[in-house]
Amino acid sequence: MAFGGFSKEANTAPMAEINMVPLIDVMLVLLVIFILTAPLLTHAVKVELPRTTSAENRVQAERIEIALTPDSAVFWNGEKLDMAQLDERLHAAAATVTDAASAPELHLRADKTTPYDAVAKVLSAAARAGLGKIAFVSQPE
Repeated sequence: MAFGGFSKEANTAPMAEINMVPLIDVMLVLLVIFILTAPLLTHAVKVELPRTTSAENRVQAERIEIALTPDSAVFWNGEKLDMAQLDERLHAAAATVTDAASAPELHLRADKTTPYDAVAKVLSAAARAGLGKIAFVSQPE
C-alpha cells in the first residue's frame, strides 16, 4: 500500500498518493471480459412468425350539426328547433354515451353576424348536457 515507507526515521510523513496501476489493471480485465461476453448475450432463437393483415376497429362517434343563423335560429342537422327542444335533444344525445370515445361530436356552424349571446347559449346547453366534444366549423379563405 502507498501509505508510507519502510524507513525507521520519525520524521517520515505518510504518502498522500493512491497507486492507480492496480485499478487500471482491474478495469482493463473487466473491459476484455465484457468485450468477449457481449456477443454471446445477443443469441436469439430463430422463429418464423405467421403474417396476417387486420384493420383497426374504430367506432365512429355520432356527429351532430348545429347551425346558428344571424337571427339566432337554431338548426339540429337541418331541422329548426327552439332552445327547449335543443336542451332535450342534447340531454338525449348525452344519455347514449357509454364511454368517452362514443360521445357525439357537436359541429357548431355559426354565421359571422350571429350574436355571441346565441353561440354562448348553445355552448352552455351542451355543457349542461355533459357533451364536451365541440368543434367550430369555419369556411376556409
